[in-house]
Amino acid sequence: MNGELLTKITIWVALCGYGLGAACLLKARQKPQFLRTARAAWTAGCLIYLAHVVCAFHFYHHWSHAAALRDTANQTKETVGVEFGEGLFVSYAFTLGWLADVTWWWISGLQGYLHRSRFFQIVWQFFLAFIVFNGTVVFASGPVRWFGSALFAGLGVLYYWSTTPRCYYRSHPT
Repeated sequence: MNGELLTKITIWVALCGYGLGAACLLKARQKPQFLRTARAAWTAGCLIYLAHVVCAFHFYHHWSHAAALRDTANQTKETVGVEFGEGLFVSYAFTLGWLADVTWWWISGLQGYLHRSRFFQIVWQFFLAFIVFNGTVVFASGPVRWFGSALFAGLGVLYYWSTTPRCYYRSHPT
């Protein structure tokens, strides 16, 4: 299996783990039995993402931070017109943050994870979503852009359904 294919496969699988984990976390608001699946998907997504990072550094950057910085600067210039290699440090923060989040979830337990500060949860999930959205929609093209768009549309609908109160009306005979 060549390096480019392995790098792409690992990011696709990691995205599936992120998407399933985020969806199950939203569903767990109403049905706590989804927490176990959310944690498993979140963990698998993170671990596969780490494999993606290893593949990218091995096959594309030859374990050179300078090469990764140059590549990030070039991609940013091609996409948004500004050469900004320092975005790589945001990717590093994402990587360490997701790993810390998974570790926290396993240490604190299923319910302990949900008892973190609501403000922290919102900021953290927004940061993760922002990075994943940029990686799949803004900086990507082809099938991954469509997948990312569908993923975020689906998560948006699920978020709406999990936070909007529902009114159910009984039909009364008149």
